[in-house]
Amino acid sequence: MKAPFLTFLGLLVVGNLCADDSGFAWQETAGKHSDLSYNGRNIVRYVSEAMDPERREETYKPFHQVYDSQGENFITKGPGGKFTHHRGIYFGFSKCGIDGTSGTVDTWHCRKAFQLHESVLISEATKEQAHQRVQIAWKKDDGTTFITEERDLVFRMGEGDQLVVDFTSTLSTEVPKVHLDGDPQHAGFQFRASNEVAESTKGQTYYIRPESGKAEMGKTINLGKENRGAANITNLPWKAMSFVVGGERYTTVYLDHPENPKPATYSERDYGRFGSYFVADVTPDKPLEVKYRLVIQKGEVSLENCEALHSAWVK
Repeated sequence: MKAPFLTFLGLLVVGNLCADDSGFAWQETAGKHSDLSYNGRNIVRYVSEAMDPERREETYKPFHQVYDSQGENFITKGPGGKFTHHRGIYFGFSKCGIDGTSGTVDTWHCRKAFQLHESVLISEATKEQAHQRVQIAWKKDDGTTFITEERDLVFRMGEGDQLVVDFTSTLSTEVPKVHLDGDPQHAGFQFRASNEVAESTKGQTYYIRPESGKAEMGKTINLGKENRGAANITNLPWKAMSFVVGGERYTTVYLDHPENPKPATYSERDYGRFGSYFVADVTPDKPLEVKYRLVIQKGEVSLENCEALHSAWVK
């Protein structure tokens, strides 16, 4: 049985983007963001505004937003709202230990540190896919760069017009060692749904898990003393979250590649934030590369759908 699919029906015109464009196309608003369209309809935005000390909370890290099925509003979260540091598709660690310095800095809440978009290295679009590679500096508040990230995303339309996002990040450093740590709720590669979920629809959020399938609405599993290291939250190949935004149900399937650092521990929130986290070191001789896939669609998916998506990806 095929999964329900996401069809983009509306159009948001940005700059000189034409409604009859076929396939993927990028449109940049300089110094602010880049919108990706598919057949003239916006599907993704990369938010890249430079960190402004007077608007720190709004601008302290780059991230990607996902548009709704009309291409008009976002199903993911931007600045503000519940847990303002959360952003749609984002990556960071609440505890970054920098060799030769005391304490840690934080690229999750962006305390004593922030992430700065530096350049677009690749921006390509064809009828079949779009490719974006950006360089992001992880900086201490004094301006010192301790990590240089190349964040690479490939976007495709999957079976039934699913939006498929392949996310690869490579972290390198020139300091002797950076230790990346945190906890499952405050580190790693994460997806956060619109703040509307936190405000009004979180009771309709549910998760799909590899061993147990579809969970009850509003019920979550998180790291705690009673389940630390439990199989149902650690080293899972995938997890899915189904949530309601704008009166429509969407599902995001999060696929974790087996080559990523392990152990990797997942967390879930009914307000729509989920993902996995790990602990790792980055040195000049040993950059860190991670890769994930998100499959985002309107409607629901089954456990079998999720398993098939992960199997196809890793093979």
